[in-house]
Amino acid sequence: MLPDLSGIDICKNIRKDNSFKGLPIIMLTAKGEEEDKIKGLDSGVDDYLTKPFSFNELMARIKAVLRRTNPTSVSDNLEFDDLNLDRIEKRVFRDNKEIKLGPTEFRLLEFFLSNPKRVYTRDQILENVWPNNVNVESRTIDVHIRRLRQSINIKNKKELIRTVRSSGYSLI
Repeated sequence: MLPDLSGIDICKNIRKDNSFKGLPIIMLTAKGEEEDKIKGLDSGVDDYLTKPFSFNELMARIKAVLRRTNPTSVSDNLEFDDLNLDRIEKRVFRDNKEIKLGPTEFRLLEFFLSNPKRVYTRDQILENVWPNNVNVESRTIDVHIRRLRQSINIKNKKELIRTVRSSGYSLI
């Protein structure tokens, strides 16, 4: 339902161009009939998502497509500076010393490590770290950030989480 070409035509054109051969494509559409889905998947899309959809579902599908198309792009370990997070064993190390985190702080750190140096607002953090069915105040973020900072800060080491006034939080 695009103005000039359909999404299926665009997908076919992308698939014809060898320079985009490995590019994963997720079709986001209002067309939810079985026939439309089959046409989309036959045109070369890697996943097909109908509206309305949640941001969390979209992110999960993006991660799944990336795992299938490029398994090394979604690592079991995330590293930043001297901080290491093991997604499989759910363990965190800083300067080779294990740090015990609660589940929320672990998810929060994993979120920051996925895109270090980017500043996230409280709302973005809420959308990505807390499950959809949980009603949480945005100031709850401050409490969990404080707990995370207390856990990962080691004496004589630089702080890794910064507060960006009037914006949010970032991994340095």
